[in-house]
Amino acid sequence: MSIIDEIKQSYRQGGALTKLIYVNVAVFVVVRLIQVFFSFSSGSGSLADYPVLNWISVPSDPIELLMKPWTLITYMFVHYDFLHIIFNLIYLYWFGRIFLEFLNPRQLLGVYFLGGLSGALMYLLAYNLVPVLYQYNSSSILLGASASVMAILFTIARLRSDHQIYLMFFGAVKLKYIALAALIIDLISISSLSNTGGHLAHIGGAVFGYLYAGWFIKGKDVTLGFNKIMDGIATLFTPKSKLKVTHRRPMSDLDYNKRKLNDQQEVDRILEKIKASGYDSLTSQEKKTLFEASKK
Repeated sequence: MSIIDEIKQSYRQGGALTKLIYVNVAVFVVVRLIQVFFSFSSGSGSLADYPVLNWISVPSDPIELLMKPWTLITYMFVHYDFLHIIFNLIYLYWFGRIFLEFLNPRQLLGVYFLGGLSGALMYLLAYNLVPVLYQYNSSSILLGASASVMAILFTIARLRSDHQIYLMFFGAVKLKYIALAALIIDLISISSLSNTGGHLAHIGGAVFGYLYAGWFIKGKDVTLGFNKIMDGIATLFTPKSKLKVTHRRPMSDLDYNKRKLNDQQEVDRILEKIKASGYDSLTSQEKKTLFEASKK
């Protein structure tokens, strides 16, 4: 089996977290290869002067964004510096693995995308409303998975605040302290103006992750609606099968509706239990029931 075939097989067999990492790496490689055909430096050193990045990164100018709306999604997978992608993917892997211990892959994807969108919104608002940043409006672009990673971190840090991970030189550290340290670093770094847009986007992602965890504790999962929208968009580009499949439900409408109502009541009961006693209070069967319901 060739290396390419092994990569394809690994991607197909991998879960949501693996696919996110693969897509980030693939975009990074393609962008750097394409950039070889353009000038290596614009003279100013601004990333906005690189033609490829201009088409897949979020511009701070709203008018320009209207011409390139796809950048609100593509920017979450775009990196140009090697250290940038390495650190982002390490954090994505670490916190993504912890996330999947308590939530499901579709929720991970939802938080990744919605956290990235929240980061982009924070970035756009700041660069168009804050006077000191408005002067850079025409030359600033946003790229990277950092906002999405921050959303994942803050989601799990609120849901499992006392969960510990082991860090070199520090030993066991609770997730809530790691999240707090990351937030403080971003807040302090805003004034440097060297990567102000990126730090603002991190904060936007963190805010979404924190809010999402709060909504989830109350029994509301905002990723369900988002994932249904993304599924609908995906089906537009999926070839329709020519095979005609018929299916006959082996029960009456009355029985079917009764079973559906009972299933919903069981999910509502589990969500109320999470609200009252936390996720850890669920039995393995209740966790399985909630997981299956999230896929519908």
